[in-house]
Amino acid sequence: MPSRSRAPPRPCASNLSTAGRRGTIIAGEFVKVEAAAVHNLRDHMTAEVAVVGGGPAGLVSAIALKAGGVDVVLIAPPSPDDHRTTALLAGSVKALATLGAWQSCRPHAAPLATLRIVDGTRRPLRAPEVCFAAAEIGLEAFGHNIENRHLLAALSARAAEMNLPHIAEAARAVSSDPDGVTVKLAAGAVRARLVVGADGQRSLCRTAAGIGTHRRAYAQTALTLNLGHARPHHDTATEFHTESGPFTLVPLPGRRSSLVCVLDPPSAAALVALDRAALSREIERRAHSSLGAMDAEPGRGVFPLAVETAHSFAGARIALVGEAAHVVPPIGAQGLNLGLRDAATLAELVVDARRRSLDVGAPSVLARYASQRRADVATRRIAVDLLNRSLLTDLLLVQGARGLSLYLVDRIGPLRRALMREGVAPAASQPRLMRGEMV
Repeated sequence: MPSRSRAPPRPCASNLSTAGRRGTIIAGEFVKVEAAAVHNLRDHMTAEVAVVGGGPAGLVSAIALKAGGVDVVLIAPPSPDDHRTTALLAGSVKALATLGAWQSCRPHAAPLATLRIVDGTRRPLRAPEVCFAAAEIGLEAFGHNIENRHLLAALSARAAEMNLPHIAEAARAVSSDPDGVTVKLAAGAVRARLVVGADGQRSLCRTAAGIGTHRRAYAQTALTLNLGHARPHHDTATEFHTESGPFTLVPLPGRRSSLVCVLDPPSAAALVALDRAALSREIERRAHSSLGAMDAEPGRGVFPLAVETAHSFAGARIALVGEAAHVVPPIGAQGLNLGLRDAATLAELVVDARRRSLDVGAPSVLARYASQRRADVATRRIAVDLLNRSLLTDLLLVQGARGLSLYLVDRIGPLRRALMREGVAPAASQPRLMRGEMV
C-alpha cells in the first residue's frame, strides 16, 4: 500500500498560544487579538489553519473549520458597514443554518419565492416573460436576500460564540515554504500549516502562492443600492433584460428591495450623479412602475464589471476561496454562493484530512480541493458570461436564440424544473454543509 504522509503534532484548539513576555493567549476564550498585543510577541503565534479575510466566505471558512475541530485563527480587520445585499440560495441558507448562524440572519432576510424575467429591450425579436416559482420544485423559496452588514454581523456573532480566535488587523505579507505558511502582521506573525486566502480580488495570498489569473473586463458598470417602494413585492425578484445588461430588483423585508442596474459607464455615471428624488423617479421609470413610487436610500455602489478566474484554486499550502479564486458579474446570484461552496468544500476536505491524521496543507488535499471546485466555477462563469453577452449583442440570430430558449423553458415543465433545481443546488457540487450536514 502507498505510504501516507503524517502531519506533525497539531496544536490543540484549547492551547493555541503565542509565546512572549506577555505569556499565553488562550483560545478557550473568545480572542480578538489587537495589534498592540501582537507587538510584544517574540515568536510566531501558531495555528493549524489561518484564514486571511473577514468577508462572508472567510468567516464561513473559519466557522466551519472550528466546528470540525480544527485549530483555526481568523486574520481580518473590522468589516466596513456594507449596505450591499446578497441573494443566498437555498444551499447557502442550509449551510448557515447548520453552522448556527442563520437564526440571527432570518429577521433581516426576505424570501425569494418567485423569479420573474422580463425582456425590457426595444429590439425586433423579444423574449417572452418567464416566471419561475420555488413551489414548483418543492421549496418555499429559492433563497433569501439579506444586506451584507446583517450577514457579517450574524457570522461574527457566531464566531464569538464559538470562541474563534480573531486577529483584528490586515495581513501585511504572506510567505510559504514546504513546511508551512507565515502571515506577517504589523508587529508579529502567525505560522500555520495551511492558509485560506479569502482576501478578495487583489489577494495577497494568491500572489504568495504564485497563482496568476485570467481576467476580462466588460464595458459595463453596476450601480447597486437599496430602495423603498409603494407596492409590496410579494417575495418576487424581477429581472428586466435591457440592451446594457440586467436591471434587477430583489426583495428585502417590508416594502424594500435591492437594485443591481447594469449600464455602460457613461450612463452609470450620469445616473449616480442624480439627486435622491431624480434617481428615485428614474429607477421607477426603468422598473415600469411595477412596484409603484420608489425612494432610493443613501449608500450607492458603483462597480466596473469583470470576470476573473485564478489559474489554480490552491498551491504552496494556500487555498483560495471567494473572490480570491473567482470573480463573476452580479448576475444570477452566483458570486457569493460560489464562494460559500468553496468554503464548505475546503472545510470538509481539511476536516477529513485531520481526522485521518494527514497534513491539512499537503499537496494531495489542495489538489482535491482545486479539482472539486473547478467545474462548478467554470460552468457558472460561462452561464453568466453567455447571458450577459446575449443582452449586449444586436445580432438577430443571438436575440432569436435567447428568445427561443426562454420560450422553451416557459413551455416545457420538466426542463424548467431541471434548470431551477440546478440553479439552486448544483448536482455536481453539494458539499455536506449545503446538504445540512456538519463537516
